[in-house]
Amino acid sequence: MPEPHPPRRPRRETVTYASAHGDPAHGVVPGPARRPLAHAPARSEIDEQTTLGHTYVRSLMRSQLRAALTALAALALLVGSLPLLLALPAPEALVWIALGAGVYPVVWAIAHWYVRRAERNERDFTGLVER
Repeated sequence: MPEPHPPRRPRRETVTYASAHGDPAHGVVPGPARRPLAHAPARSEIDEQTTLGHTYVRSLMRSQLRAALTALAALALLVGSLPLLLALPAPEALVWIALGAGVYPVVWAIAHWYVRRAERNERDFTGLVER
């Protein structure tokens, strides 16, 4: 009895290059032309240090400075009001409670606001650059 032939494997093909316009002879159907990915215009403006790129970076720096000065003003208002609070005739325990329960949570809230604002400024800037 003759030996059966082993099953044939399908021929393997390696694609090394596909034309952007397609090649109907090889089964590649023309589709929409693909543009190579390029950097966003804002990013290239910043990388090349043009006047427009400088303006983008300067706007980020201004928004960060505005947030920092706002937080600083809130802290100065808080710390500036402490001598008035301490000058009030009150028991010493009440002053310590006001300092511990009143001042530190406000300082934490200001710091939390500042961090969130700075992150939002950077996220907005990144969104502008990536578009």
